[in-house]
Amino acid sequence: MEQHRTRPAQYGPRRDPAPGTSKPSRPSRPVRPPLPPQAGRTAAGGVARSTRPDRPARAPQRRPAAPSAVRRPPNPRLTGLGSGLFCGAVMLVVGLLTEALFGASQTVYGVLYLPVCVLTALWVREGNLFIAPVVVPIAFAVGMVPVAKEGEGGALDRLMGMVTALATQAGWLYGGTLAACVIVLVRRVRRVRAVNRRLARSRPRP
Repeated sequence: MEQHRTRPAQYGPRRDPAPGTSKPSRPSRPVRPPLPPQAGRTAAGGVARSTRPDRPARAPQRRPAAPSAVRRPPNPRLTGLGSGLFCGAVMLVVGLLTEALFGASQTVYGVLYLPVCVLTALWVREGNLFIAPVVVPIAFAVGMVPVAKEGEGGALDRLMGMVTALATQAGWLYGGTLAACVIVLVRRVRRVRAVNRRLARSRPRP
């Protein structure tokens, strides 16, 4: 015998809709759009390239320019002959200017002689250091020619005036020469120490 299915009691008796009315429809669930595949993987699980657009290449960043170094004073290197010509020419110009501007004042000439000696000792090459104390007294005598005056005579009177000026201004002469000697000795000592350091570094250590 056929058994009719019975509806559970918890749902209650089934009610048919009244005539003329439509059966209420269940609300449809919103359809979600398909999720995009993850970057680097396809839907099938395989590995694929990223679909992101390539990023534009970054322009190379320029480093800020370093602050300009402080300009150092000129540091020329004169040979032995060059230092003699430099010192003699400068002292001759100093003598002419002293005669034209200061009435051939030997004191002014002696004062200006000191910085010329210092510059000559600083600018001479390291291989010709000991020439500086030799050329500065000669340059002093060369520049004394327009400054020294002894009467209104000719060459003999001027020669006598130079001898007198050299004797009276010996203090400036010795002072400038001594300054040149000290600077030359200091530079020589520094040079020898630098050479010794380089030799000590180049020697193999046990």
